[in-house]
Amino acid sequence: MSEPNVEKEPGPQGEESPVAQTPPAGEKKKREYKEFGHDEEKPTHANVDMSLIELKAEDLYDKEKVDLETIVIEDVFKLLQCDENGLNDEEANRRIELFGPNKLEQEEQNAFLQFLSFMWNPLSWVMEGAALVAIVLSNGDNQPPDWEDFLGIILLLFINSTIGFYEERNAGNAVKALMDSLAPKAKVKRNGTWSEIESSGLVPGDMISFKIGDIVPADCRLTEAINVSIDQAALTGESLPQSKKLGDQCFSGSTCKQGEAEGVVISTGANTFFGRAASLVGQDDDTTGHLQKILAQIGSFCLVSIGIFVLAEILVLYAGFRYTYRRGLNNILVLLIGGIPIAMPTVLSVTLAVGAQQLAKHKAIVTRITAIEELAGVTILCSDKTGTLTTNKLTIDRSTIRTYGPFSADDVMLLAAYASRTENQDAIDASVVQALGDVSRARAGIKLLDFKPFNPVDKRTEITYREESSGKLKRVTKGMTGIIIELCTRNKTDEIENKLEADVEEFATRGLRALAVAYEELDGDDFEAEGNGFELIGLLAIFDPPREDTKQTIDDAMALGVKVKMVTGDQLAIAKETGRRLGLGDHMYPAKVLKDGPAPGGKHMNLDEMILDADGFAGVFPEHKYEIVKRLQGLGHLCAMTGDGANDAPALSRANVGIAVEGATDAARGAADIVLTEPGLSTIVHAIRGSRIIFQRMRNYSIYACAVTIRIVVCFAILAFAFRFDFPPFMVLIIALLNDGTIMTLSVDRVLPSMTPDAWDLAEIFSYAVAYGLYLTASTIALVTIILKTSFFYDKFGVTFNGSIYPSSSNDPQLHMIVYLQVAIISQALIFVTRSHGFFFMERPSVALMVAFCIAQLVSSIIAAYANWGFTQIQGISGGWIGIVWVWNIVWFAPLDWIKFAMKATVIKKMRERHDRAAAAALSSEGGVPITRTQSRAASIHESMYSNRVSFIRRAARKVGFGSKISMKPEELQRFSSIQAQRTGATLARNPSRTAA
Repeated sequence: MSEPNVEKEPGPQGEESPVAQTPPAGEKKKREYKEFGHDEEKPTHANVDMSLIELKAEDLYDKEKVDLETIVIEDVFKLLQCDENGLNDEEANRRIELFGPNKLEQEEQNAFLQFLSFMWNPLSWVMEGAALVAIVLSNGDNQPPDWEDFLGIILLLFINSTIGFYEERNAGNAVKALMDSLAPKAKVKRNGTWSEIESSGLVPGDMISFKIGDIVPADCRLTEAINVSIDQAALTGESLPQSKKLGDQCFSGSTCKQGEAEGVVISTGANTFFGRAASLVGQDDDTTGHLQKILAQIGSFCLVSIGIFVLAEILVLYAGFRYTYRRGLNNILVLLIGGIPIAMPTVLSVTLAVGAQQLAKHKAIVTRITAIEELAGVTILCSDKTGTLTTNKLTIDRSTIRTYGPFSADDVMLLAAYASRTENQDAIDASVVQALGDVSRARAGIKLLDFKPFNPVDKRTEITYREESSGKLKRVTKGMTGIIIELCTRNKTDEIENKLEADVEEFATRGLRALAVAYEELDGDDFEAEGNGFELIGLLAIFDPPREDTKQTIDDAMALGVKVKMVTGDQLAIAKETGRRLGLGDHMYPAKVLKDGPAPGGKHMNLDEMILDADGFAGVFPEHKYEIVKRLQGLGHLCAMTGDGANDAPALSRANVGIAVEGATDAARGAADIVLTEPGLSTIVHAIRGSRIIFQRMRNYSIYACAVTIRIVVCFAILAFAFRFDFPPFMVLIIALLNDGTIMTLSVDRVLPSMTPDAWDLAEIFSYAVAYGLYLTASTIALVTIILKTSFFYDKFGVTFNGSIYPSSSNDPQLHMIVYLQVAIISQALIFVTRSHGFFFMERPSVALMVAFCIAQLVSSIIAAYANWGFTQIQGISGGWIGIVWVWNIVWFAPLDWIKFAMKATVIKKMRERHDRAAAAALSSEGGVPITRTQSRAASIHESMYSNRVSFIRRAARKVGFGSKISMKPEELQRFSSIQAQRTGATLARNPSRTAA
C-alpha cells in the first residue's frame, strides 16, 4: 500500500516540512496557511511519577524528571506549595524572609569615600609621597619643613579629585533606574480575599491579578486569561504584543495591552527576568574602563622613568657626592614633582567634559564621560532592532498589498479600515487606520450598525454598515488568513487559494504578518441577517518599519570604518527582512547557534568566526546579547551597543559604549553611557566624529606629558650629576601649574577626526616622547654648559650675574632663574609640535590655546624678571638674559618638526610594519579570526587602581553599611523559567511550611 501524498513547503531553515496530507477521494482538501508567528509550546508533565520528585535541588534541576518551563500549572502549584486561594499573611511573611522583597537592591556609595578614591592611583601616590617628604622628612640640616611645596602639591591633588568627583556624582545609576521601572502596586489574593499592596511585598506562590494598562508586578504563570495580550518589547525585543493563554508565562515589567488575567507568582525581585537584567548590569563590578587601562600604562612609563633616575640620584648624590640629607632630598623632590604628570587625569577629564558639552549640542547626553574616548575606537556597532533601527510601531506595507477581486489596493485599505476600531485600538487596528493617512476616512460616508472586535476564538474583526451614498447594507471582515478564507464562498476557487497560499508563504519568509480582508453585501434592512457570501478581496502585510534615517546612518557608520550588526529578540524572518531593507544584509542566525555553535561542515570553523561574519542574530535574550558583545571584545574589538528596552541593559552595560536611543526605557538609559534625545541613530555618526576629535586632543596631550616627564627627570638628573646643580623644587611646581593651565585649553583645540577607528599605540607615543624629551634635555644642558664653562653670553651680549661675568656657583640663584625660564618656555612650546601632523605652522591652533600660551609665557617672563624669592633660591634676571633665553628657545624649537618627521620615517614606520605583519600572521593562524587582544573591561590589579571607584573603596563602603550589591551567579545565565522555579522550589524544600503535611 503506497503512502499518502504529502505536500511540502520550505521550513524555517530551508528544510521541507509536511503541511497537509491528501484527503480521501471526493473530499475537498482544507488548506493550512503558513502564518508567521510563534510556535506554540504544548504543556508537559513530569517524565516520572510526581510523587517520586522531592522538593530538593537534585530533583528539580534534573530535566530528565521534570521540565519546569513547560509543566502543567497544577504541578507548579504543587512545587510552590500553594493554591488558587493564595497565601495567608503568616506564610507570606515567612517567604519574604526566604526570598527577600520583590525589588532590586541598590548600591549606595558614600560620597566621602568616593572623593578619596580619586586620590588612589599610582600617579597620585607618588605626589602624595612627595607631599609627605616635603612636610615630614624635610626637617634636616636645621631647616623647617617645606610648607610651600607641600601646599602646592596638595592643591594640585584636590583640583584633580574635585573635578573627577563632580563628574562621577552626576553619572546615573543603572540598577536604580531598573528598580524604579518596577510596578509599585500589585493586586494580590491573601487569606482568600483580593487587596492592593506594594509590589515589593509579593512572594513566590502569591496569586495576583492585572488588567489592560497594568504593568505585570512579578513573573508569573497565568491561571486565568481573558483575551490577554502582553507587550514585552522592552524585555524581549519582540515588536508585536503577544497573546497569552492559561498556563503561559508573563514577565515582570511587561505591560498588559488587552484583557484581564490572574496568575501565580513564580519569582520575584532579582530572580525575575527583569531582575536578572539588573544583575547583569551590575556584574562588571571590580573592573576598569579602557581609558583607565591607557592611563595605567602611561603612568607606568612615567613611574619607571622617574624611579630609574631617583635611584640613580640616591646612589650618586649620597654615596658619590656625600650630599647632606636635605640637599639630596630636594633634588629627589624635583624629579618627583616635575616628572609625575599628576594633572593627566584632570586634563583628560576636562577634555572629555568639554567634548560631552559639544556632543550635547547634537542631542547626545554623555552619562559616563570616559565612553567618549572609547567611542573613537569602536569597530563594531551592535544594534537592537525594535525601536532602534525600526520605529516599534506596526505599519501596513502598502507596496505589498495583494488584491483578489475587482477592488483596488486603495479600496482594500479603506474597507480594512472600516473593519477596525477607531477608539481603544489594538496595535493592528491602529496600523490599518493610520495607513489611510486621514484617520477620519475610517468612518466617513458610512453609518456603523454593528461591530465585532477581535477575540482569540474568532481571530477576526467584523463591521456591518450602511453606505450613505447608496443606502446599501455591507459587511467587511479582516483577520487571520485561514479563518477568513473559510468564510469566503463567492470566489473560493483553487486558483484564488493557490495564489493566496503563495502570497501568505512569501510574507512569512519575509517576516511579514498577513491580514486577509473579505467583503459581502446584505439584502434588505436587517443588519443581523446573512449576507450574499463573503468574497476575498485583499491581503495586507504588517511590519515594523525602519526609521527614516536609519539606512543613511548605517552607511555613514560603515564609511567611518564601523561595522553594524543587528542583535534582536525578534524572529529570524523579521530580522532578515529588516536587514535587507536597511542594506545590512540578511546573513543572520537564530540565537541557538550561540549555544550549539556552527553546523559541522559549514564555512565557519568556530563560533567566534561565525559571530564576526554574521550580519546579525535573532531571537536572542539578554544573556545572548551580553555574550555576543563579550566575545567580540575578546577578539580585540571595541563594541558599541544601541538599544531602547530593559532587555538591552546588560549588553549596554557590558559594551565599551552603551547607547540608549530616544524614547528608551529608564532601564536602558541608566545602563547606557550615551543617551540620545532625538529619534533615530543619526546622532551616533556625529558622536563618533566628535569622539575622534576628542581622541586626537587626548593623544596630543599624552605625547606631550610623557615628553615633559623625560625632559624633567633626565635633564635635572644630568645637571645634578654633571654640575651638582640643585634646582629648587618649588620652581618645578610653578612650571607644572603654568603648563597644566595652558594644556587645559587643548580641550577646545582644532583637530581633524580620522576616518578609521582610533587606537592607542602606546609604543608610538612613548617613542615620540623619548625623542622630544632627550632633545629638550640637550637644549637645557647646552645652555647651562655654555654659561658655566664660557663667557660667550657676556662677550656677545654683555650680560652678567650681579656684575660678575660668571655665576657665583653652579647653584647661583640667577642661574636657577635662567634654567626655570628656559625650561618653562620651550616645554610649553612643545605642544604645538605634538598637536600637528605636519609642520606646526600649517595647522592653526585654537584661539584659546594661543591666548593661554601667551599668558603663561608672559607670567613666566615676569617671574623671571621680578621674583626674588629667598625661600626657593631664585633671583630676578635682567631683560638681556630674558631675551637670550627666548632666542635660544626659538633656535632649538625650529628642528623639533624635523625630529617628528625623522621619527615617522624610521622608528614609527618600522613599528607599524611589524604590527601589520603580526596582525596578518594572526589572521592566517586563527583561520581568519584576529588574534585575541585585551578585553575592554578585564582589569588587572594595577589597572584597577586608575578606576574612579576602586574595588577596595567599594568593599569598605559595604562593610560600614553604605550599600550592597545584587549577587549574580553563572548558572543564572540559563533560560528563565526553569532556574527561577527550581530555585524557588529548592528554597521551599529547605524551609518547609509549618502547615504542610
